[in-house]
Amino acid sequence: MKEFIRNYLKYVSASNLETGDFAGPVVTISRQTGCSAKRIAIKISKILTGYSYMSDTKTEAEWHWADKDTFIHTMRYVQEELMDRHRDDQEMIERVKMIGNAFSEEVFDDVLDEKSLTIFKDVILKLAIQGRYIIIGRGATNLLHDLPNRLSIRLEAPLEWRINRVAQMKYMSRQEAEAYVMASDEKRCRFTQSVIGRKYENSDFDIIFNYASLPDDQIVEVIVSVLKSKKIISYGDEYY
Repeated sequence: MKEFIRNYLKYVSASNLETGDFAGPVVTISRQTGCSAKRIAIKISKILTGYSYMSDTKTEAEWHWADKDTFIHTMRYVQEELMDRHRDDQEMIERVKMIGNAFSEEVFDDVLDEKSLTIFKDVILKLAIQGRYIIIGRGATNLLHDLPNRLSIRLEAPLEWRINRVAQMKYMSRQEAEAYVMASDEKRCRFTQSVIGRKYENSDFDIIFNYASLPDDQIVEVIVSVLKSKKIISYGDEYY
């Protein structure tokens, strides 16, 4: 993984793993079904950009969170780049289309081969090298593990709590919600195994939150505090 990132970033003048310089900070969020990573990501982006009452300063640097549309847009850019480079390689064109479709939904049927995995990493890294991105899911926690200026978050909660929450949010019966949670958890587990070759472990994350016992603002407050204490961001402009 380090070698792949090293080879990729040598083409990016603002990034240098040898010196520790990187284009910008990145936060990755992994979540279990029923834990609202999107709400956390939106709150963090507003605070770090300075649009929230919890912000220390207003900065000119915009923080973004990567939603499904962001991934689709980035994937299209990668698709165009690769198809132009491999316009006579029908197998590569079909491979890129398959990855694009699967990428947006976090679903892969099998473990990715090396070529497909390289394309997949390319999409994640294209977001990461821009910096000031909060990336939800897509195996980004592991794929960006060796990058500087990165903080990895995991949101978890007891199964029964997640089932009840999904039932309330989606107006489902308990039976329907349980089936939904179990299927969604399994889908994400298969996706992670396809991308990184194994299930996530606790050691993959910097911080793991029990989403059932902490409100969003407390989770966000801790994340921002850790970003500051690790000097990934600061009160001033040095790390923004």
